[in-house]
Amino acid sequence: MTDLRERAVALYDAFTHEHRDRRAFMREMVALTGSAVAAEALVAAIAASPAAAQQVQPDDPRLRTATRKGVEAGKPAAAYFAAPREAGGRKLGTVLVIHENRGLTEHIRDVARRAALSGFRAVALDLLAPQGGTPADEDRAREMIASIDMDLALRQAVATIDRAARQRGGSGKVGAVGFCWGGAFVNRLAIAAGPALSAGVAYYGPAPAPSEATKVQTPLLLHYAGKDQRVNATGLPWAKALEAAGKQVETHVYPDVDHAFNNDTSAQRYDPAAAKLAWERTTRFLHARIDG
Repeated sequence: MTDLRERAVALYDAFTHEHRDRRAFMREMVALTGSAVAAEALVAAIAASPAAAQQVQPDDPRLRTATRKGVEAGKPAAAYFAAPREAGGRKLGTVLVIHENRGLTEHIRDVARRAALSGFRAVALDLLAPQGGTPADEDRAREMIASIDMDLALRQAVATIDRAARQRGGSGKVGAVGFCWGGAFVNRLAIAAGPALSAGVAYYGPAPAPSEATKVQTPLLLHYAGKDQRVNATGLPWAKALEAAGKQVETHVYPDVDHAFNNDTSAQRYDPAAAKLAWERTTRFLHARIDG
């Protein structure tokens, strides 16, 4: 069963990140499990289910939340905001929350609320806004991510950083945390934003070429899953290149866990212990660098 599960996770990972055909993917899953019913059940357990887990309710009285739309870098922009209702007299830092390859889902909004309860102003960007916004169909969202204008997305994120740094009552410092596709985006943002980004945290994000490490001016915290060979093939060389270039980088590899171990809406891949430890490290890292 363990071998079957790991082979199924590998197939799903290839489908969702290498843009393989769904019908071909399901044929492989049926061949693996022995029946269409078993294949569907296993895929459902591996895939993210937005309703499966929600740590912070949308109407939590401790928080102020809002969804806003506008224009950034000349194109439509949208974001979900969450912040503590009471800051206790502190000047809070802002954290950009960068979504996975499914766009701004309910899970990412929940992560933004968790960040707010950890003492930050959270801004969860919808980087699919220029294409009409995150759709309900996750396969369609992944297709949109594959065709995203990365330069535009980075310009919109940098513009958000600049505006958040000027916001009254804040610390004037901005960090970012991203997951999977969003983790890769944080690595790129650490190059594009320069010193305007005070801290970056990338969860299992594919990395730029090691030669780009010299351009980074942002302290980075990198989380990797021990079983995630696809991401680790670029992520670990990236971490070593950052160290060799004398950059501020902290790297953690969590043994025996899968890609997306932090996503508690995926029953088969979520690892509570690794997720808890990574989040504790994340909030500690960000507080040390963006608090007022």
